[in-house]
Amino acid sequence: MVTIKDYLEELFGDIPDSVEKENIKQEIIQNLEEKVQDLIKEGKTEEDAINKSIVDFGDVHEIRNNLIKAAQPKSKKKDVLRYKNHLWFSICGSVLIIGLFLFINFYYTPDIIWFVYPTFAILWWPLGTLFALLSIKKK
Repeated sequence: MVTIKDYLEELFGDIPDSVEKENIKQEIIQNLEEKVQDLIKEGKTEEDAINKSIVDFGDVHEIRNNLIKAAQPKSKKKDVLRYKNHLWFSICGSVLIIGLFLFINFYYTPDIIWFVYPTFAILWWPLGTLFALLSIKKK
């Protein structure tokens, strides 16, 4: 029944390995092998029985989609890491921009402290990124 195992390896090859994937594959292999044995008892050749059992098994795209969805929490980790990088970039960028405004304020107009106003606007950048990171972690 190597043909059945090869067929399933090809079918589920692009899905990340997991316990659930292996259990489903073993169950499908067992069902297909039982079907092949029944067809051989009815008088079909082994090759015909294997081909007929694979065709009769039908469409496995729903099973594949469920396994792919089950493997998606790994991509969540990538999203969290990406948003952490965005957060650090926004913090560093905000510090540099605020530092530039601070320098310009005290160099050109030391009597008027105006750098505070754009500072509040610039702080929305890392706050928005932090909110996005927390909403990704919450899901």
